[in-house]
Amino acid sequence: MARPALHLIVRGRVQGVGYRWWAVAQAKVLGLAGWVRNRHDGSVEILAMGAAQALDNLATACARGPAMAAVDTVERAAVEDDGSLGFAQRNTV
Repeated sequence: MARPALHLIVRGRVQGVGYRWWAVAQAKVLGLAGWVRNRHDGSVEILAMGAAQALDNLATACARGPAMAAVDTVERAAVEDDGSLGFAQRNTV
């Protein structure tokens, strides 16, 4: 059975500030599966699957980010479960 899934694009000062490491930790605490990666345009991309409330909590946390980040916007879209197990960092695209 497919899990609810959420795609986030986070823009602002979000690279070089530990955002990916922080996002992995947040997702694991919330019991989510998926991944996070930097994008060449300077944004961070996140795909997360799990309980709807946990996805909402992740999106809210991502709008704040870690202490050194300065988040400008978070684009949010419901997407399909990609079957990810665990939560990991991926290579930049």
